[in-house]
Amino acid sequence: MDMEQVNAMDFGDFVDVFGNVIERCPLVAAAVWSQRPFADPGDLEARFCAFLDALPQEGQEGILRCHPDLAGRELQRGTLTAESQREQRAAGLQGLAAAERDHLAMLNAQYRARFGFPFVLAARLRDPASVARELERRLHCPPAQELRTALGEVKTIGRLRLADLLGTEPARL
Repeated sequence: MDMEQVNAMDFGDFVDVFGNVIERCPLVAAAVWSQRPFADPGDLEARFCAFLDALPQEGQEGILRCHPDLAGRELQRGTLTAESQREQRAAGLQGLAAAERDHLAMLNAQYRARFGFPFVLAARLRDPASVARELERRLHCPPAQELRTALGEVKTIGRLRLADLLGTEPARL
């Protein structure tokens, strides 16, 4: 899909196509639509990122809370969004042994209790062992740092999803 097509989309089509660039947050796509026209894919990505950056801390935390736990119940039940399912599958999280799944569930619960939102990571760039290592490492980060890190991961996920939708290479990974 080229930028001419993107810029020509009406509101409903734009939100249908780009509504899950930021996990379960079609309102972000709705806000970005109003900023048309977009010069290029990088400009579109920058608008999504600028929206996230402009949110107050409570809004940013709300964005994070829209994300599922990695290798969590939603994966087991098959209730993830199509994008999250592909990303977790690419990371090898669907085929975990019970002990690995239990370990990640314990770490996810500790993380959520500490920070108030789920652990967010661009999973498709990782494998199960690196997901667990990163979760263990980030559990010890100061809350303000972890909020910035988690939002950076949301932006990376969004960048990858935009590249998928536009048929382009993701920028700045």
